[in-house]
Amino acid sequence: MTSPRRDGSEAGILAVRDLRILFPSRDGRDTVKAIDGMDFAVQAGETFGVIGESGSGKTTLGRALVSLLRPTEGQILHDGADPEQLGTRAFRQHRRDYQIIFQDPNAALNPRMTIIDSVVEPLEILREGDANSRRRRGIAMLERVGLSAEAADRYPHQLSGGQKQRVNIARVLMLRPKVIVCDEVVAALDVSIRGDVLNLFADLQREFGLTYVFITHDISVVSHISDRIAVTYLGKLMELGPAEDVIERPLHPYTRALLSAEPIPLPSHLRVDRRIILEGEIPSPVAPPSGCRFRTRCPSVQPRCAKEMPAWREVRPCHRVACHFATADGPQPNNQPAQAAS
Repeated sequence: MTSPRRDGSEAGILAVRDLRILFPSRDGRDTVKAIDGMDFAVQAGETFGVIGESGSGKTTLGRALVSLLRPTEGQILHDGADPEQLGTRAFRQHRRDYQIIFQDPNAALNPRMTIIDSVVEPLEILREGDANSRRRRGIAMLERVGLSAEAADRYPHQLSGGQKQRVNIARVLMLRPKVIVCDEVVAALDVSIRGDVLNLFADLQREFGLTYVFITHDISVVSHISDRIAVTYLGKLMELGPAEDVIERPLHPYTRALLSAEPIPLPSHLRVDRRIILEGEIPSPVAPPSGCRFRTRCPSVQPRCAKEMPAWREVRPCHRVACHFATADGPQPNNQPAQAAS
């Protein structure tokens, strides 16, 4: 059991400390604040879900967690170590433990390489084994993720989207990683096969002792697989807590709005209209709003929201939120909202 830090993060297999990732704009005059101050930790063996709208910083965060992007400020610790401090050889060996699976299974595969060549390529780069042993391992892994040995000598265009994503899973598992970041891994798949792929992830987690960071905009997916859920908006965390708490008893108005947009599988005459409509678009990360990032779209905005950034505080046990007015009973509605200046 790890002891909590004062800032709310804990030591874990992944620990994010005051993370900021900034990009220059195309004309070089402005700075895009993709991630603007995040603190959290991911514990070994858990599935950590990350949800939010497009433009909230989810993909940037995922790439940074596996060292594809360097922090502008702050730290990302891998099992207590800072990968940025490692030498070239040590870093190359280290990063095999922290892998990512991307959203588009087709773009992630080289169309000129056979499936088995793509799967064993990580072992070739690391010079592990000989060609025969690598092929045997590759075919065994393809079979483990639900593909036949016959698929090994095919090319990506000869497989379906779901089969190609299974190939990407097999390729990552060849390195026996500790952590896998899954960036919208089922978003491009047909609804009919998403469940099979998610069940595969669950089976592999138990078998290989994996830790997942599952990035998605699909609340039904993240609620089904996650132990904890983090809600992102415009480069900051709005809420973080146990999955059941976040889904059933959300603390932040933004989380409530996301949950209200989830389709309900009931006939129209049985549905209760609970949709919370957010006005306007997500603001630009070049010039985010003062105070609370969400205030320009919040249905319960108050003057304080424009003047003061909400503290990242624990409202329920292990359940944190960045909102001035959230209590253990949830967000406090405001009957007469006072619009803050933009």
